Amino acid sequence: MKNRLYFLLVPVYVAVFAVILYINGVFTGNVTDMANLMINVGFLLIIGVIFAISFVSFTRVNEVSASLDKATETIRKEYTENRRNLWEEYQGRKKVFGVLELDDAFRKYQKKMRQYTTKHGMSQVADLEDFIGEELLDQVGMTYFNSTVSGTMTGLGILGTFLGLSMGLGSFNGTDIYTISDNVGPLLAGMKVAFHTSVYGIFFSLVFTYVHRCVMSHAYEKLEDFLSMYRECVEPAVSTSDENVKAMLLYQANLANSMKELTALMKGQADNQIKGVETIVEQFTQQMEKALCVDFNKLGSTLNRVCQEQVIYAENYKQMEQTTQSLVSANISLQKMVEALLDRQENIEKQMRNQCERLDDTCNLINDEITNQLFTLGKMKE
Repeated sequence: MKNRLYFLLVPVYVAVFAVILYINGVFTGNVTDMANLMINVGFLLIIGVIFAISFVSFTRVNEVSASLDKATETIRKEYTENRRNLWEEYQGRKKVFGVLELDDAFRKYQKKMRQYTTKHGMSQVADLEDFIGEELLDQVGMTYFNSTVSGTMTGLGILGTFLGLSMGLGSFNGTDIYTISDNVGPLLAGMKVAFHTSVYGIFFSLVFTYVHRCVMSHAYEKLEDFLSMYRECVEPAVSTSDENVKAMLLYQANLANSMKELTALMKGQADNQIKGVETIVEQFTQQMEKALCVDFNKLGSTLNRVCQEQVIYAENYKQMEQTTQSLVSANISLQKMVEALLDRQENIEKQMRNQCERLDDTCNLINDEITNQLFTLGKMKE
């Protein structure tokens, strides 16, 4: 949907131009003061050129906002049909909007997203608003130029006022009551120029300010709708640090369970080995004593020491199990600390965003106050 409010500038300008020509007697053929007419026509031509430039910028903004609205509806329709994330379709699409400025910005966004793409997915996601945002709309709509038009109109009105007064006072050279009455006409003609330029300068300033704000607010609204729809339906998902921490803890927990099972197995084998060695030693000793009549007490002591070392080995594995469990507990504490840190960062981000919005509102109030004071100062000078 397009906002065609800026077309109001054309009939308003034509109407004011016609009124000025009528007041100066162009339509009746009774032009009383050619200098007055030329000054007003010159000022109106300057205003017409400014309006023409602004009209072109408003047309471009209107096309961009209409393209954003169309893209929003397209994304909504495709998401309704597929019921899945649309990034695979949009990551290589070249013409999403059909407008040069928007398509160029979206290509830069796609290039940035490709830098974040890995074999495991998206390492992080770029913000589309950094590429297609209010700055882009301000650039397309020549906000740097249109924001000065209102003050320019008021300045032209004030300039015409001083110019008309200078013309009237320049032709006023009477020294007594009789000569003064003869110079009242030129003085009034100069005041007529001053009055006319001030009136339509202020009138054009008010009308243009209203039109400009309506057109840009409409474009900002369409931009916000598009960004919301894009983030909901197209922007790809990315794994967060919280998920990475959970995966690491799960891996460590599985490792601890494996170590526990290994310890139990080694402990059981150690007990069986002790019993087997004791049986073998006893039988071997009896056979050797019968065959050789030799005392094998020293050999038995050595084998007993070997069995004791097997027990100590099993105890070491038990201590390793306890250490692994302590590591798992420490990792769980680390996870809680990371979650608390993420929550704190989200709160800080919300606070910073609220402070930015308050600062923006304060700047707007200060700007409006300065504009009112400048206008009041101009009126006081007049």
